[in-house]
Amino acid sequence: MIKSRQVEALTLYQLNRRIAELVTNSSTQNVWVTAELSDVAVRGGHCYMELLQKDPDTGATVAKARAAIWANVFSRLRSDFYIATGQDFATGLKVMVRASVSMHPVYGMSLVINAVNPEYTMGDLLRRRKERLARLKAEGILDMNRSLCWNEPPLRIAIVSAEGAAGYGDFMNQLNGNQLGLRFTTRLFPAIMQGERTAQSVIAALGLIAVEQDQWDGVVIIRGGGATSDLMGFENYDLASAVAQFPLPVIVGIGHERDVTILDYVANIRVKTPTAAAEWLIEQGAMALDRLDRLGNDIVHAVRERLAGCKIQLGQMEGAIPSVARGMLERSHNKMARYAMALQSVASKRIIPQLSRLEALESTLKLTTANAIERHSTRLDAMNRLLDALSPMSTLKRGYSITRFNGHAVTNEADIPTGARLETTLAEGVMVSIKQ
Repeated sequence: MIKSRQVEALTLYQLNRRIAELVTNSSTQNVWVTAELSDVAVRGGHCYMELLQKDPDTGATVAKARAAIWANVFSRLRSDFYIATGQDFATGLKVMVRASVSMHPVYGMSLVINAVNPEYTMGDLLRRRKERLARLKAEGILDMNRSLCWNEPPLRIAIVSAEGAAGYGDFMNQLNGNQLGLRFTTRLFPAIMQGERTAQSVIAALGLIAVEQDQWDGVVIIRGGGATSDLMGFENYDLASAVAQFPLPVIVGIGHERDVTILDYVANIRVKTPTAAAEWLIEQGAMALDRLDRLGNDIVHAVRERLAGCKIQLGQMEGAIPSVARGMLERSHNKMARYAMALQSVASKRIIPQLSRLEALESTLKLTTANAIERHSTRLDAMNRLLDALSPMSTLKRGYSITRFNGHAVTNEADIPTGARLETTLAEGVMVSIKQ
């Protein structure tokens, strides 16, 4: 039987106290640390978060630590950080913080932050933005949207904004209340304009607009003021690529004048606020109206000059018409005289021989006509004698008669009924009889 040895054990509290003694030394106090913020939350005036370090190639988390900024310093740090960067502490930011390791017996180890270097955060944001812009340029799409031309004037506008947002309302009020009376056709394509879903939502709205791009002159992406950290969704590469390659010119009016996102570098027009976007569109309409006015004035001026020139030309023509008419009449008279002389010469050469020929033909025609008339007269006399010999009257004179019944000559006695009235034509007179 083996005897167990007596083992001396530490309580968890004692172990944590030993760990605290090991880690809370000068080498772990007030140390500058670079990390990425995650799960940032403010409770009771304190700011709690996690600090992450990720592998630059895979994005996997390789280190994590809990951290806090106590209320007695958080208000000051938060204000200084916002003034320097235009952003609040938010998940996803790269920061450089000065922290001290703290080991609490109950809550375990954490980092207590007492200072922040805003220049590091700004440098990281600018670095990532420059990398994305360099990628867009390398792909040849950075300047695609900026090179598009607007229709004149742009009056059909597709709007990407959050429904019911103050910025959208300001834009519409400014646009519809313009003093020039310009009438804009607009439609809202709703999108989420802050948070992690911003890029995906705006890209989806742009896709809907692209389907009916022929109905629009351009696109406006607008969002009112707010925390600069809310604009992180607009630093997305896929969203920047979609705007850069969009087939219609895009206006970006996001945040305040001091706010800048990657969309400002790829959009056709960048303005500071939604109201400024509406003012730009109204200005384009005003410029178009001015061009129309100038064109109208130019047309009136040109017409007046043309009419004045025509009046001068007409006066000159009126003065020239009498002399021109007289000249034309004199030339016509001279021309007619030449034609008359030429006609007389032609007549003497061609008409006189033809007259001699006609006289010869006249003698021949008279002789030929007399011979023809004599021949036809002899023939007619012979035919007349033949007709006289064959006529019914000649037959009647030789003692014959013609008996008619109802106007028809009788050739058969059997065809005449008894009591019929008959007419008999003689050489001299007509005799009536009744058949017995």
